[in-house]
Parts: sequence; structure tokens; C-alpha cells
Amino acid sequence: MIKSYLLGSVLMLTVLLSPGQDTRTQEQQPTRLSSREEIPRLAWYSVPASEISEQRYRELKEAGITITFSFFSSQKDAERSLAMAERVGVKVLLSCPELKTDPEATARKFMKHPALAGYFLRDEPSRSEFEELGKWMRRIQSVDKDHFCYVNALPIYAENWQFEYPKEPDFAVATTYTDYLTAFIQHIPAPFISYDAYCIIGDSLRANYYENLEVVAKASQKVNKDFWAFALTTGSSEPVNFPPPTLAELRFQVYSILAYGAKGVQYFTYWTPPVNETPWDFHLGPIGLDGKRTVTYDRLKKINEEVSKLSGVFAGGKVLSVRHIGKTIPKATTRLEDLPPGIKALEMYGAEALVSTIQNGDHTYTVIVNRSFKKEISLTALGDEGLQKVLKDGMIVPAGWYSSHLTIDAGDIAIFRYPTTKLK
Repeated sequence: MIKSYLLGSVLMLTVLLSPGQDTRTQEQQPTRLSSREEIPRLAWYSVPASEISEQRYRELKEAGITITFSFFSSQKDAERSLAMAERVGVKVLLSCPELKTDPEATARKFMKHPALAGYFLRDEPSRSEFEELGKWMRRIQSVDKDHFCYVNALPIYAENWQFEYPKEPDFAVATTYTDYLTAFIQHIPAPFISYDAYCIIGDSLRANYYENLEVVAKASQKVNKDFWAFALTTGSSEPVNFPPPTLAELRFQVYSILAYGAKGVQYFTYWTPPVNETPWDFHLGPIGLDGKRTVTYDRLKKINEEVSKLSGVFAGGKVLSVRHIGKTIPKATTRLEDLPPGIKALEMYGAEALVSTIQNGDHTYTVIVNRSFKKEISLTALGDEGLQKVLKDGMIVPAGWYSSHLTIDAGDIAIFRYPTTKLK
């Protein structure tokens, strides 16, 4: 039975554990979550050319970044970046002018470099650019099929879209965001879909944030491709009021996209872009305008530590469903009506949350994300004997080791897992 209502001013989510269940008396012992792969974590505007050094790249790695990306105006700077990345153990998304002017030769030059992650082509292209981007990508892929080519798509709320197809007899007019993504996939042979959508404006959530996730997740599933998405790590006052993220807001963004099936987490930005290089009033990125760490650096490092330890849930996992709970649910989403695997009862008291079911290996995971980045919610769990709780440090323990009354902090998650064999 699922109930949803407001209890005073406190948001409550309830899940009950079987009466008297205490698996501390069982032979089952805590284990650690394992994963053969890790969720990639890419930093935009990571280290400018003037700051390339082993110290800066080690600092980047210590923040939990696995792929570094900056726009470089020369191949020499790109080579320096690759050298530093190799030295500290991170990868580089390559960007240099020669990649555009002579893509085949540039790919041949760098394709065997151990620090190469892939090739950057374009950010937020209009529909009219898709064909040329596809040709450009195929030229690189004709030389190097082992490294990905990267194009980042527009979000659902983008202004001044140019979705119109060229006037060819076999094309219709793309009038929706779904059509835009369909054309993107059709013409750009990237191994995954990347898009950005920045969701917190002032102290409010964009109304179409989850609608954007729904459209991208369904489009990627339809063509059996992964998708990568963004979290905002730099504030701005103008032209849009994007606040520098609190830890709760950062968790909210990262765990929302992972719960929907994202296989790569991207951050905009790592190094705060200089004011004179953009019309945006960027500030308080992880590395500030003065080149020193800010409080956002520590928050970024914290969320990356969590994501790394939880990669066994999300990396390689298949999302079976994403459902929402609350008095109202976001546009284009589906309300939770069936109980997650291994859970026998779920009562809601006005809580706003999303519930994702992810199958990964021999287990099926229930990921509950607090949809509020301002308030905590409480939960209590009624599960059967095989239900386990996945802790944020990657440890797995019997769910019965914990009190029936639990709490999810603002923007945070609770994760349970259940043997997939028991579901058959």
C-alpha cells in the first residue's frame, strides 16, 4: 500500500522492516560493493593552458575527476595536457584547432597516447549542423575506432532552437525536442548521447528538468546507447541566477541523473571561467578566478568519492523503471504504483522522491532519491529476509541491521538491493 500526504510541515517516506527481523544473528556478513568499471566523471574548463602542471592535474584527480577537458588554442598545449594527465593518471578529452582542420592526421598523431579519452567536436549544435558533424566524426572514426568522439546536445529548454531539417524530400520538420534528439542520433554516430540541463535557478527547480531526463533516457534506451549528463558546479548571477551548489544541490543533480541511467557524470565547470571571456558572471567554481580552491572544490570531491564507491550500482546497470512519489509529480513522469523488489510495504506521507529500479549483475537495486534539495525525508522499510542496504561507502549490510526509521538528507539517496534470482 502506498500513501502520500503531508504530515504537518515534515515530509515523510515510510518503509517497514519485517517485525522482529534482526539479521545480526544470521551468518550473512557485510560485504563491499564491487564493480569492474567506474562511472566516468568529466570536468569542463578543467585546467587552462597557462596553468598546466603536474600539481594542477594532481589536484584535479584528487577532486575525483577522471576526464579533463579544456579548449586549447594549439596542439602544443594539448600535448602538454596529455603528458600531465598521463603522469597523474587521468584521461583527456582532446580539443585543438588541428582536430578540425585535419582530423585524420590529428587522430593518427594522438590515438596511441595512453591518456587519450576521446575527441571533442562541438557543444550544443543546432539541427542544421548535424550532417557536417556526422561527416567530421566519421573521418576521425575511420582512423581511430577505439576512442569516442564527443558532441554535447542542447537541453529541452534551450532558446533559439534551430531544429528544422534541411529541405530534403525524405525529411519532415523537427518541431519537438524529441525530434531534435532523434535527428541527433540519426546523423551523429557518437557512442553515447551527451546533453546539459542546469536545473536549479535561485532556490527553485526548473519545471521541465525531469521531463528532459525522461526524453533523453527513453531516446537512449530506444537505440541501445548510453547517455551522459551534467551537474552545475559554478554559480552565476547574470544572465541566469545559478547559485553555486550546496552539497545537497550537487547530490540532487548527480543522483537524479544516475537514477535515470546516466553512465557518465559531467561538471560545468571545474575552473571558473574568466568574466572577460564570457557574457556570464561565473563565480565560485571548484577553482576560483584567483586560481585557489573554493568550498565547491570540497563538495565536488565529496560527491565524487560517493559516486566512485557506488559505481557497482550504476556502472553497467540497466534501469528497469523510474517512478515518482509525491502529492504532485513532475511533468512527463510516472507515479509509483508497484512496490520495488524485495520491499513488502511502502507508505508515503507527502514525501517527494523518485524511485529507480536498476538491475546490475545478480542483484536488483532500489535507488530512492530525495527530490527535495532543501528538506530531508524520513523512511521506514518492510522488506523480506533477502533485502540489503547499500551504504554510501560501498558497504552492503542486511537491511535489518538498521532501525526501521531512516532518513534521507536533502538531495541524497537510500539504496537497497535484492537478489535478482528471487524475483523469478
